[in-house]
Amino acid sequence: MIKVYRKTDTIKAEQFDNSREMAEKYHVEYNGASYILPFGIDTPKGWLGIKVGDWIVADDDGKYWPIADDVFKKTYAELPVIPKDIAERIITEHSLNDLIPSGGIYRAMIQTVVYGYQKGDIGDWIVNHSDVFARAWLDGYTVEGRK
Repeated sequence: MIKVYRKTDTIKAEQFDNSREMAEKYHVEYNGASYILPFGIDTPKGWLGIKVGDWIVADDDGKYWPIADDVFKKTYAELPVIPKDIAERIITEHSLNDLIPSGGIYRAMIQTVVYGYQKGDIGDWIVNHSDVFARAWLDGYTVEGRK
């Protein structure tokens, strides 16, 4: 029987552009003998082929490997970018989940509607970006202005 899985870990990735900086950073070498994958990248499993436009994925241990662009785009989505005050709200609500297990994201969003909100405040952002808020709550996020 086929089972369906979802990825829960975040990754760091860069799209290979054949710049000197990337070639040095990831130990990429040109292999003129190969037309389809003209470059090689040194990975924990040995040398693997890579071409411009493919992605180089790095794990927390500093190991990296290539993923073809089409496979990468089907597998991964960039984390949503949210304002700092929204990130603080998510952190606070996740902390409350440890103390008050019921509610979660529902409590975080419903409090905004029940207690009202003003145009331009945090509740206004949550209501108008509820899909982004939900993705950030579930998958993680990047705070605006941070890299």
